[in-house]
Amino acid sequence: MWIKICANTNLDDAQLAVELGADALGFVFASSKRQVTAAEVARITPHLPHGIERVGVFDTQNADAIAGIALEAGLTAVQLHGGVNHALAAELAEFNERFEGRLSLIQTLHWHVDADEDSIATVGRQLADLAAAGVVERVLIDSRVGQAGGGTGRTFNWERAKAVLAEGAGHLKLIVAGGLRPQNVAEAIRGLNPWGVDVVSGVEAHPGRKDPEKLAAFIANARQPRAV
Repeated sequence: MWIKICANTNLDDAQLAVELGADALGFVFASSKRQVTAAEVARITPHLPHGIERVGVFDTQNADAIAGIALEAGLTAVQLHGGVNHALAAELAEFNERFEGRLSLIQTLHWHVDADEDSIATVGRQLADLAAAGVVERVLIDSRVGQAGGGTGRTFNWERAKAVLAEGAGHLKLIVAGGLRPQNVAEAIRGLNPWGVDVVSGVEAHPGRKDPEKLAAFIANARQPRAV
């Protein structure tokens, strides 16, 4: 199980997540109370082990801006959080030459918590389109509550989503986010069988600062979901 601890704002939290067994660290460049700058992240990434993924979360549709921040911050992956834009993804895939093949893409799709029927149709169609386009390999399914598309602490309807995700994923690697926490991550994994999981508020003491006990419990429960 691939585990991403997102919305890191400081070196101590990032290093702790790595020590506890995280596979990837996320840094939010999109509008958020957890937003960081490229310069801030550039002071963190040199101190991380080589094999840890460094994922930047972006809502901008400007490929040049994303690539510039990725270079400065030392990122190895870009998470497109501002809606599906096939042209943007393709442009960033071409930019990967600047990174010598080290920059991968993750596309976020939003499941509207208060509109399951709409999400069933929309997410299913988007998954099929992404699978056919073949530009991204990984897709993250996150909860949207109103205009907030991440860090809401709300889960989406896993039971309603199960068939949609299983049918539409194809070769895509699915990452589940949205309201995950130590107490429910094993249930999410058993129910949806994702390739990976992503967490923000579920392991925080307060926005932008991780809670060590929650972080440790989340990673342990995600590693052994059938034992929880």
